[in-house]
Amino acid sequence: MSWLDQLFAASSHKQELIAAESALPGRDTEITVPGDHLVLKTPMRGRPEADGAYANGGVGTFGDGLSAVILAGGCFWGIEEIFWQVPGVYTTAVGYAGGHTPNPTYEETCTARTGHTESVLVVFDPAVIDLEGILKIFWESHDPTQEMRQGNDIGTQYRSAVYTFSDADHAAVVESAGKFQAALDAAGEGSISTEIKPLEAAGAGRFYYAEDHHQQYLAKNPHGYRCHAATGISYPA
Repeated sequence: MSWLDQLFAASSHKQELIAAESALPGRDTEITVPGDHLVLKTPMRGRPEADGAYANGGVGTFGDGLSAVILAGGCFWGIEEIFWQVPGVYTTAVGYAGGHTPNPTYEETCTARTGHTESVLVVFDPAVIDLEGILKIFWESHDPTQEMRQGNDIGTQYRSAVYTFSDADHAAVVESAGKFQAALDAAGEGSISTEIKPLEAAGAGRFYYAEDHHQQYLAKNPHGYRCHAATGISYPA
């Protein structure tokens, strides 16, 4: 097999979602979550319950009036950078979601053998920006028609996804995707492949925080890698 054939074979394998029984085993010990956001100076994880456990799939409970959603649109460094600059966003954090491997590492996730996609937790104040406003930015910031990839980043770990914390938010995401699909159809673009699920129904049902050096990576490395394979289509007003 030539090096080119090997490359295509590897790429094809990485675009197939792994079954739970075949996923990497991971570990019981979770990655230590840094205290505060480097840019926003707010906690990246909510409060634990009385027993020390973190509700909402490991995210915890944030203050009254705040809402949250988990977004995946390719390499999580660039997606997080976009959202920490949005007025009304309280905090962001990068992590892994939608897969099966407990407490995965970045290197494990990049093998496409965990089932996780690189994800960003976005906690926001709906009095300033509502979920549809968050989703408008999300749809316009990546290409949701690219299945299991974003640009040259290929693999299930780069798939587009939205994971929600309530039935109402799930319904709102489905409606929003329909609106953006209409705009894509009008422009002759393809179909949205974004995985839309309640977090609890996505793989292990948890958001696993990524390692400290990946949190706010582009604030630490301003000239670092960004991949935004956007369609150029605007979300309907």
